[in-house]
Amino acid sequence: MQQPMKYTSLAITVLLLSGCFENTRNTDKLCLDHPELRCEELNINDGQCRVARTNLIWHRLEVYKDPTDLNKITEYQLTQQYKKCLEVAAQIQPIDQAELKKRRFNALLNSGKNMERLEKELMQFNTPSSLYFLWSQTGDTQARRQFLQLEGKPEMETAALQYALATFYIDRDREKTIKLLNHALELSDPESLNTSILESLASLNQLLHHQEASYIWAMVGKHFGVPIASTQNIQLMYGFSDEKFTMLDDVADMIIDAIENHEYHPSIMPEFKK
Repeated sequence: MQQPMKYTSLAITVLLLSGCFENTRNTDKLCLDHPELRCEELNINDGQCRVARTNLIWHRLEVYKDPTDLNKITEYQLTQQYKKCLEVAAQIQPIDQAELKKRRFNALLNSGKNMERLEKELMQFNTPSSLYFLWSQTGDTQARRQFLQLEGKPEMETAALQYALATFYIDRDREKTIKLLNHALELSDPESLNTSILESLASLNQLLHHQEASYIWAMVGKHFGVPIASTQNIQLMYGFSDEKFTMLDDVADMIIDAIENHEYHPSIMPEFKK
C-alpha cells in the first residue's frame, strides 16, 4: 500500500471538464469579465498547456463563487497539473521568440507562488480534508497530528477519510488498518469506489497469513478492475482444494453484490480458522 494518497480522490476527475470544451473566445471573455481570476498570470496566448490552463481558469471561477476547502484543494491540483506542463514547455526553445520563453518562465513561477498561497489558505480551514491534504501534499506534521486527533469524530465518516486514516496505520497496526479499510468500504458509493481499498485488503490479509480472506478480496478486486495474477498462478499461490475455491468464490460474489448495492458490512466475511 502506498504512502498517503495524493488527494486525487476528491473532485478533480469530475472536472474533465467544462473549460476543456469552451473555445478560446469564451475563455478570453471570461478573463475579461472576471479580473479576479488573474488570467494574466497564466500566459493565456501560448499554444502550450492550453487544456491545463483552461481547466484552471474555469475552476478559479468556481472557487470565486464558492471558496470551500474542497474547491481550493482542486484548484491546487489543477495548478499543479498546469505547472508540470509548464516545466516541459519552458524547456522548449521557441524560434525567435525570447519573449514567449520569458512569459512561460514567469507563468511557471506564478504557479509555484499560487500553490504556496493555496497551502496557506487551506491552513485556515482546519477541516479533515484540508488537514489531510496538507499532510499528504506538504508533509505538514502539525496537520497530520490534528487530522489523527479527529479519529472517531462524525466528520471523519466518509470513505475517503477512513481510507486516509488507514494509510497512516498501514505500517503501525495492520489489524486496525483492515478495520478502517472495511469501514471505508461500508461508506463507499459503488459509483465512485476506490479500488485501492480492495487491493489493500487483499495484500494486508496475505501479509497476516489470512489466506482465505486474501483470496476473497483478490477476487472482489478482480471484479472491480484490480489487476491480479493469472488463474493458474492464483491457484498455485493459495493452494486450496477445488471445493474450497468454489466456496470462497461464492463468498466473493456475495461481497460483490453487497458493494454494488451499497449494503456491504464486514460481517459478510466469514470467520476462518487461523
